[in-house]
Amino acid sequence: MRIDCYISQGCGSEEALKENIARALEAEKIHAEVNIHRISDAKATELNLSGSPSIFIDGKELQPSGIAGFS
Repeated sequence: MRIDCYISQGCGSEEALKENIARALEAEKIHAEVNIHRISDAKATELNLSGSPSIFIDGKELQPSGIAGFS
């Protein structure tokens, strides 16, 4: 499993995100390659991300745009 997390330069959630992912993986006894990417707002727009952080598991965004309840 591969987890890619895209975080804007000004977002302060990186440490909490890392901790939450580690806890979830441990609880589910899953091994994953976790990558944290700090990106500019321009890059986030280019990638059409739904927010910061945006999390992808094996290439699929967890919070895809256009879904009610997500901005």
